[in-house]
Amino acid sequence: MNAAADLDLQSIPDRIQSEVQRAIQRSIKGVEYISSSGPSLGSTPKDILQVRGTMNLYHYRPISDEIYRVPILIVMATTNRGYILDMVPGQSFIEFLLKRGYDVYMLDWTAPKPEEKSLRMEDYVLDFIPDCVSRVQQDSGETDVTVIGYCFGGVLSLLYGSIFADGPMKNLICFTTPVDFREMKLFQNFSDRRYFDVDRLVDSVGNVPPEMILSSFEMLRPASRAASQLQLWENIWNDEYVKSYRMFDRWATDTLPLAGEYFRTITKDLMWDNKLYNDTMSVGGRAADISKIKVPILHAVAEHDHIVPYDAAKPLIQKIGSIDKEEVMLKGGHVSLVAGANAIKRLWPKLDSWLGERST
Repeated sequence: MNAAADLDLQSIPDRIQSEVQRAIQRSIKGVEYISSSGPSLGSTPKDILQVRGTMNLYHYRPISDEIYRVPILIVMATTNRGYILDMVPGQSFIEFLLKRGYDVYMLDWTAPKPEEKSLRMEDYVLDFIPDCVSRVQQDSGETDVTVIGYCFGGVLSLLYGSIFADGPMKNLICFTTPVDFREMKLFQNFSDRRYFDVDRLVDSVGNVPPEMILSSFEMLRPASRAASQLQLWENIWNDEYVKSYRMFDRWATDTLPLAGEYFRTITKDLMWDNKLYNDTMSVGGRAADISKIKVPILHAVAEHDHIVPYDAAKPLIQKIGSIDKEEVMLKGGHVSLVAGANAIKRLWPKLDSWLGERST
């Protein structure tokens, strides 16, 4: 006992010295953090094929000598920017796909202007997505197109695929995509029709402000921002930790406003009436029953997703009409499923394995 106590006492000066050095490093790195900008994101070389209103269509320049026949169109969520899938080199999903030989396009979004408050669900599903698919076909010279939808981009892709069930979509991949909106518990509470007057909101402000959307996400985990900032300070001496923090924090707070009419439909048709789950959804007068989708589909869900809980995403594979369909649950959360070290080890190789044999 005495020997152990002596050893512990002897280590105290070293531990004190280590903590002092770390405190000095925190102070130095803290000044650097405040005075510097974060890493450059979304830097994989690409060409802009089209810009129309809130819609941007990119084509990433191929880097592999051999390219799969079927091009990929990624449909991003309308609340967030697409660079979450194109972080820095070595941590970019886009770069990974290009290196594996895929021909990659992305439908990304910018903030709708005040005069675009009248954009409706049908503008996204019956206009923007079909237009981008057509341009991908023209640019690639291929008829078939694989569609990858992230979060609500997956919802838009499901609506598109159900209405245009005869093609040209060849494969569908959805990441963390909700179908049963009753299971989006906190969002259900936010939008409770007894207390939330969506008509008054949209008629008053037009486009829904990004601050409102960001606040609703942060309320899912009220203490997470304070906790993450404390963790940042504890680890600010660690350059890799700070780099990762800045990348994901920038994306998480870079929230886009939503077009007013589009938001009105999301609230009434999906949050209130749960029409996608109930098979009563229509877009522009056209039935959008996802059981009509017959193409191969992969749905990736996160074990610890606080934004789209598993119970909200689970019905997708059950309801889809495809014979070739698979759900894969992986460790991680809503963002770490698709980006970061967790995604590099788990989701990306799984997607490559699944998609490679369906892209020839």
